[in-house]
Amino acid sequence: MTTPFTPSRRGVLMGGIGATALLATRASAQEYPAPTTVDTGTVSDGKVAFENWRAPADAPSGPPPAPLPPEERVGFAVVALGRLSLEELLPAFGECQRAKLVALVSGTPDKLKAVAEQYGIREENCYDYENFDTIRDNPEIQAVYIVLPNGMHREFTERAAAAGKHVLCEKPMANSSEEAKAMIDACEAANVKLMIAYRIQYETYNLKLAEFVRDGEFGRLVGMTATNVQTVADNGTEQWRHKKALAGGGALPDIGLYCLNTARFLTGEEPVQVWATQYSPEGDPRYAEVEETVSFTLRFPSNFIANCFTSYGARDDKHQRLNFAEATVDMPNAYKYTGQQMTIYRREGDATGGTNLELPHNNQFAAEIDHMADCVRENRIPRTPGQEGMQDHILMEAIYEAARTGQPVTLEPVEKIDAFRGPPATIRG
Repeated sequence: MTTPFTPSRRGVLMGGIGATALLATRASAQEYPAPTTVDTGTVSDGKVAFENWRAPADAPSGPPPAPLPPEERVGFAVVALGRLSLEELLPAFGECQRAKLVALVSGTPDKLKAVAEQYGIREENCYDYENFDTIRDNPEIQAVYIVLPNGMHREFTERAAAAGKHVLCEKPMANSSEEAKAMIDACEAANVKLMIAYRIQYETYNLKLAEFVRDGEFGRLVGMTATNVQTVADNGTEQWRHKKALAGGGALPDIGLYCLNTARFLTGEEPVQVWATQYSPEGDPRYAEVEETVSFTLRFPSNFIANCFTSYGARDDKHQRLNFAEATVDMPNAYKYTGQQMTIYRREGDATGGTNLELPHNNQFAAEIDHMADCVRENRIPRTPGQEGMQDHILMEAIYEAARTGQPVTLEPVEKIDAFRGPPATIRG
């Protein structure tokens, strides 16, 4: 009778090792076609580049990211850990190629501790508003991103400048043009950069639209309709946006500013005349100090007319439509953080056709942060410096005046295109 063979554990292991070695030997002897640079790419100046691998019918892919090594990136401290910081800005640093998050500032200790642990920020790089000035002693921090309520922007910009740190400040820049001027003066005196976070000017669809306008792709730009509305809770809980000392105003500086700044940025022109009206529901405590709704019209030197509407009382809608001599461009979600779309309507033979333009989406926040980092590294003027923010305050003050008097407000003409902006930013995918 034959005894069945039962392999030992050692035998199985040794057999496995032998089989693996045999396969490895065979694999090494296998000959494969030599790769070409289409697949491997080439390296120049420390960056990898690939040849186009698609036929002309498809759009070519962009270059791969080429982030700076961590030690060469500009270190930022984020000042205030509210919704925008936690939902958008801190995650955006993960997509940055020129900047890194190195410090946090908050007046809420338990939140500061929790967020620092989530993002790996050391305890010694966590600050509150009282000891904020000691950031001067931290060489890791080269710039601060101020995300406080509008009325606090001036104080912390001036304190950051005094500490020798560059400033990226959320919009609106302040509560008034007077405060904005003081912020500009403080940063100039300290020889630090001041940039206002107009994320739309770093977003790919709006940048493409500006290119269409300025290149005359569809003929003269005749008009624009811009809407930015949303609702705010009526639950008895106070919000800082309803306090004039903190917000400076209501819907206009908070969300209507997108309509105003985008009309200016798309054309490069400055308005010469403003009409406006505003409304707040009577007896609603949310609007005891600030307005609910503003409608305003801007006329530009080229006689381009922008009709803008903003409100805290209407369901979320962030839409713009541009009417050119030869086309209409429609953009749903124009001012949202994500989801921009663009449809171009124009004549196609004897018919009218609509073309959906598909562009690579980018993280607007990462793009603006990286641009600030570029400006710090290369000693450049930001595309959206403090002067850009101050000009919007001057125009918002004219809008409020037109609404108060019921009369148009005429403004001094500004002949230069992009008069308040720095050189264009480099936008990376």
